[in-house]
Amino acid sequence: MKGPWVGIVGHRGYSGAELVRILARHRSVAPVLLEHRDDHFDPIAIRNGKSLPRFPCTADAVRREGIELVFLATPPDVSMELAPMMLDAGARIVDLSGAFRLRTPENYTAWYKAPHTQPALLAEAACGLPEFCRERIRGARLVSNPGCYPTAANLAIRPLVEAGVVDRAAGIVCDAKSGVSGAGRKPSLETSFCEVTENFSAYSILKHRHVPEVLEISGLAEREFSFTAQLLPLKRGILETIYFRAVGVESAANLIEIYEQRYAGEPFIRLYNPGHMPDLRGVCRTNFCDIGVTFDATTGRAVVVCAIDNLVKGAAGQAVQNMNLMLGYPETEGLL
Repeated sequence: MKGPWVGIVGHRGYSGAELVRILARHRSVAPVLLEHRDDHFDPIAIRNGKSLPRFPCTADAVRREGIELVFLATPPDVSMELAPMMLDAGARIVDLSGAFRLRTPENYTAWYKAPHTQPALLAEAACGLPEFCRERIRGARLVSNPGCYPTAANLAIRPLVEAGVVDRAAGIVCDAKSGVSGAGRKPSLETSFCEVTENFSAYSILKHRHVPEVLEISGLAEREFSFTAQLLPLKRGILETIYFRAVGVESAANLIEIYEQRYAGEPFIRLYNPGHMPDLRGVCRTNFCDIGVTFDATTGRAVVVCAIDNLVKGAAGQAVQNMNLMLGYPETEGLL
């Protein structure tokens, strides 16, 4: 018999469906589906053919069934609506939307172009990037899963900024490419087959809402960071190529040593030998973040390539990693 029930709201979206896939093999918790809206989709079934239990997405149902933790794989406005109700019912929350990622309502409004309706919870939410925020995550009621782009960017950039090897006056350029599932399941012209296949395009240039998450975690100022998101004609995966001028280092091996020291013992960070680079195939359907470095000593130019699966380490897998920390399970449970 598995342990406590954990609820999934938004299980029909790409991230929610990925949560169902991962939690179906988790040895310590039992997933249930919380229905937030009426529709006519067929029930999701796990591999043995049995449908998961379903309950209405209400405080009464969460309280009555003893659901200990709820994943909100929902748009930001829905997360803001549901989070207080779930917390009042006694459940802890891992939110996969952008609702609680930024630190102030003003910053949220500036980047999301909408008012924030739960400023107290915004102030309370813990950032769900375990490699940097593990201890706070353990005791949090509300954990805000980082976005997929910022997850890769911060895992690549923050150790270098902390070590003081980035020429910040020269800035950092992050060229980020994502599979189409990163745009969500809601249909749109831009993500339709005929627009995406055999195509490659940039979007939200200089105004992408994930930028402030990178700034908050990395410690960079906006003027020091240039970010461009681009859409690959693929289903899943993120590959970011990060360019900067390095100071105080002599080789790519020196940069790898910084990562090795910072990520010693981290189960989901994989470092490549100098000059070797990760690719999307290596991280697909895993919770790994793969990092490779190249450095030119004559000019001081450095390039870091970072790859993750946007639906796993960039969303559902990281959410389960956070749940494991919150509920006291091995951090890798269900993910390795």
